[in-house]
Amino acid sequence: MDQTGRDDAPASPDETPAPPSPPGLLDDLGRLGRAFHQLFGAQLRLLAAELGLARSAVHWLLIAGLVATVAGVGLGLTLLGLIGWLLAQWFGSWTWALLVLALVEVAFVIGAVLLFRRCMHWMTLPATRGEWNAMMREALHRPDPQDDIRPEDAP
Repeated sequence: MDQTGRDDAPASPDETPAPPSPPGLLDDLGRLGRAFHQLFGAQLRLLAAELGLARSAVHWLLIAGLVATVAGVGLGLTLLGLIGWLLAQWFGSWTWALLVLALVEVAFVIGAVLLFRRCMHWMTLPATRGEWNAMMREALHRPDPQDDIRPEDAP
């Protein structure tokens, strides 16, 4: 600092500051890297935190699914037991109550299988007549794989 109070002024009149050397390619690349790190560093830290939370959430989801499954099975067994007890009270016989309960459960299983088959059938149907026509045209114009077999290649 000189007597005028300026920091950038030379300390003596004979000294002149040397011009800064032009930055090299490595300096430019270093500054570019620091700028990218500063610019994207927060996003990368946020992404890492979100991935950590997602990993933790997957474990908690699996545990919650297991607990819900166990609770659902327990509730179902409890309700079946209660229905069986009520049927036994109504019929006056545990044998008839369990037989009726088994028939009701078989009816539900058959209904579920039929519904599943119907849904699978609906999934295979084309959505529109145009889609059906396009599928048929494609099937008609598709080359037959047996046409590619030459007579000398046949067994």
